[in-house]
Amino acid sequence: MSAAPPAARGGPARLAAHPALLLGIGTLLLTAGAVGAAAPRSSPLSPDHPGTAGWLSWLYLAAAALAFACYAVALVPLSRRATPLWPVLLLATGIQTVALAGPVLLSTDVYTYWARARVAVAHGGNPYVQPPSRYPGDPALERMGAAWRDRPTGYGPAFTLISEGHAALAGESPGRAALLYRISAAAAMLVLTGLAALLAARQAFAAAFVGWNPVLALHFAGGGHNDAWVMALVLAALALAARGRSRASGAAWTGAIALKWFPVALLPLVVLEARRHKRPLGAAGFGIAAAVLAAAATWRYGGEWLRSFGSFSGQLGRTTSLAPASWVTAAGVPESVAIGMLGALFAAVYAWLLREAWRGRARLGVCAAAMLLSTSWLVPWYAVWVVPLAAVEEDRLARGLALGVSAYLLRGAVPL
Repeated sequence: MSAAPPAARGGPARLAAHPALLLGIGTLLLTAGAVGAAAPRSSPLSPDHPGTAGWLSWLYLAAAALAFACYAVALVPLSRRATPLWPVLLLATGIQTVALAGPVLLSTDVYTYWARARVAVAHGGNPYVQPPSRYPGDPALERMGAAWRDRPTGYGPAFTLISEGHAALAGESPGRAALLYRISAAAAMLVLTGLAALLAARQAFAAAFVGWNPVLALHFAGGGHNDAWVMALVLAALALAARGRSRASGAAWTGAIALKWFPVALLPLVVLEARRHKRPLGAAGFGIAAAVLAAAATWRYGGEWLRSFGSFSGQLGRTTSLAPASWVTAAGVPESVAIGMLGALFAAVYAWLLREAWRGRARLGVCAAAMLLSTSWLVPWYAVWVVPLAAVEEDRLARGLALGVSAYLLRGAVPL
């Protein structure tokens, strides 16, 4: 990294005078305020609380929206003015971990992960075959999402194997189970922030683009979702490839896809770009890692882990209220037709992206945004699919889409 200009040196006083850093401090304080709105037992923002106090939801939403506004405005001076990296990373650490001080936020996913892992760890079953409802006395069952109790897991084998280790550590403690996943997700966000700075030409800007995003902070340290680790592996794969470590890059792609299947859509674009620039593809690393993971999964779950492909595609046949498909169905179009229309639109965009990659530019951020806008199953934490990719690519369209998607998803899952 090049030395900071004199205006960026000079100790805390000059750092505090930087407008972007002041806005970053505002983002941190307002994100903490949003977390505070979830803390009272009367708050409906946590699945662990019985509360129905709607005013706390409005307080949360106001604080989160103001935090996002500070974040978005801060990106303007960061994109135009040299800024030391260390205070940006320090603020990112605060923003991405502050939600750990509060309760589980806006989702029961951490308990769903726990319940499915306990099928194997506590009951000797196969989580790809037996749903958690098979074991009605299990302490995780009542806390997980009711819609998932009768469904076996649809996650990739890497995540399922890892979640068994988590379940063994958590035992029968809901609090420990949730906290372990939330700490892991917050750590993944910090890894993502560091990798973004490592990959990008403008390090401080990229680190803030990822690490100061309050939507990601609230849903990962707050909700403990696994998507942050998926994207950490994707960025790790890109960083390794940029340093000529193609085999390790291929292995990282395998790991990302084996946690959750969606990165497979990004891989053809990366391959086409690499071919255009005559870079090694890392096929050996990908193949070896895939073989090892497949062998471990087959040893543990038999061939049943392959059912996760079907579970994933089945989820895409369901519509959430945030998905653009729901806008089309609200106009009277049958759900299946709406999903098909958006799928066809994504296919057309993807064909254009393949052409761009063939010409030497894999626009991964645009691809991730197109996936989000065309999927029928859209939830707020999926913003992490696009934000890190947009941070490391010099692509204004991707960055605009990342900010727009994050702003749109800010309201999602908030009980009002």
